[in-house]
Amino acid sequence: MTTTTSNPGNASVWNIDPAHSGVNFSIRHMVVAKVRGRFTKFSGTVSLDEADLTRSVIEASIDTASIDTSTAQRDEHLRSADFFDVARFPEIRFHSARVERLASDRYRVVGALTIKEATREIALDVEFGGRATDPWGNQRAGFSAKGSIDRKDFGLNWNQVLEAGGLLVGDRVDIELEVQAVKAAATKAA
Repeated sequence: MTTTTSNPGNASVWNIDPAHSGVNFSIRHMVVAKVRGRFTKFSGTVSLDEADLTRSVIEASIDTASIDTSTAQRDEHLRSADFFDVARFPEIRFHSARVERLASDRYRVVGALTIKEATREIALDVEFGGRATDPWGNQRAGFSAKGSIDRKDFGLNWNQVLEAGGLLVGDRVDIELEVQAVKAAATKAA
């Protein structure tokens, strides 16, 4: 396993393409089923060391008001002070601390996730999908990532006891990311 925490000067900048990426999650509802949702507005960059991906750095932010679970009433509740409190905390932030190589195309990205006033270290298992050139000559790279967090670690504590026992909302949130990043154009020296 290779672990690196610094980013050398030879990394190139890749911007996350929100039109071809997704920030999705699922959580248990009423103990028996999962509710799925997504965030529709997000941005980020990958400082990608193409010679050694473990030397790469990822930064991303998510607009908390863009939460979408396909139910308007639930989404409004999630935006309220009971959950994300979007008026006070308009974004979720992530900054990688290190990238560990697990196999030829599999990595673990460990970094700081900030939701509301809480910052916690999380790990995401990442699969590198490879690189390609799109029809317009842009270099693209693809990544799939999965991980889980305990929502209470981030102050998302609201819940309700069910009449038959158990809680309305589970604590574990499963995260699934599909990321396509586009290599930024090189800046020419003046």
